[in-house]
Amino acid sequence: MGTKLRLTALSFLQFAVWGAYLTSMGTYLFGVGLADRVGWFYAVQGIVSLFMPTLVGIVADRWVPAQKMLGVCHLLAAAFMLSAGYYALGAGGGPQFGVLFGLYTLSVAFYMPTLALSNSVAYSILGQAGMDAVKVYPPIRVFGTVGFVCAMMLTNFIRFGGVSMQNLPHQFFFSALLAVLLGCYAFTLPRIPVNRAQDSNPLTAALGLNAFRLFKQRKMAVVFIFSMLLGVSLQITNGFAGPFIETFKGTDQFAHTWVAHNANAIISISQMSEALCILLIPFCLRRWGIKRVMLIAMFAWVLRFGLFGAGNPGPGVWMFVLSMVVYGIAFDFFNISGSLFVDEQTDPQVRSSAQGLFVMMTNGFGATLGMLSAQWVVRTFVTSQTSVPERIAGWNTAWYIFAGYALVVAIAFALTFRYKHTRT
Repeated sequence: MGTKLRLTALSFLQFAVWGAYLTSMGTYLFGVGLADRVGWFYAVQGIVSLFMPTLVGIVADRWVPAQKMLGVCHLLAAAFMLSAGYYALGAGGGPQFGVLFGLYTLSVAFYMPTLALSNSVAYSILGQAGMDAVKVYPPIRVFGTVGFVCAMMLTNFIRFGGVSMQNLPHQFFFSALLAVLLGCYAFTLPRIPVNRAQDSNPLTAALGLNAFRLFKQRKMAVVFIFSMLLGVSLQITNGFAGPFIETFKGTDQFAHTWVAHNANAIISISQMSEALCILLIPFCLRRWGIKRVMLIAMFAWVLRFGLFGAGNPGPGVWMFVLSMVVYGIAFDFFNISGSLFVDEQTDPQVRSSAQGLFVMMTNGFGATLGMLSAQWVVRTFVTSQTSVPERIAGWNTAWYIFAGYALVVAIAFALTFRYKHTRT
């Protein structure tokens, strides 16, 4: 099997594991009485990303080949996700927050590092094959989004007892199965060499702190800081878009619309857009450079949230669809471009650690702050309301608040980041 094909399979499974539950878990949690705890389930992904990607990256850089570390992490994540599914299934409609949250947390503690580690593995394998990652990787990464969409659609349309899997704990079993497949597959990938050489500061190297030296470079410090600030937006729609759309099922006007009953399917347009936008990254980076590309992403987040606030499943469904389309730009132009920029600007000896640091800033500090803040906003304006019309009005207010935040970040980044791009 060729290098590109093998990495395509890796990318497909990497994101299918996540897509099996990421956009539907909020809907399930709302349905079992944990609406006010949704933010914690998504924020914990950020909390574990504060340290796990960096620690796993250190191990992969210095002691355990990255492809083996990737396999171990996925198998452990699968074990705990399977446990979460069994507990939730046995608990029926009343799972205890502490037990379900604890098992889920252990699972994502091992999954989140694989986001950076899979990038590092792919970049290293492409480098060994003499390929340019900036040109070759984006088309491979597209299939990660394809995997995410396929998993989402299956979660939406597969039914147990007439109920969509997006409303059931079965989505956790689905994710665990995919993680087992990927964990085993990772052990078959080409070996990534480790760097056991000692430098002038062995303790610093052993702890992987060399990656933090990147903060001494102004351009890298600004990119990491704004990655954190934009990371605030990353998980908000994953956690709350499904429950928001399903709220319309309680209205006379929109109760029978297809969109209100197929939230995960309509949200999947976001990932389809993402798959297409990935292909634009090499061209956009060469033509416009990292600053303009990241600014485009930031303003796309403004539209993403604002269109949610203005739309509905009826006459305003076009706004929902447009919001899904701009998500591809919002996510890819920030996440993928940022990862490639970090890869280009770092020494190979700390590449895994640097990727871990990038994930820590985005999915760690940023996503944690974002989801806990978003949970407060949703509790204040949505779940505290008793009638469906009041809840929908509250959702609209919440989306506009999120859009305003993204706008402020975009303006601040435009004024702060200085990077001279050489057009190629």
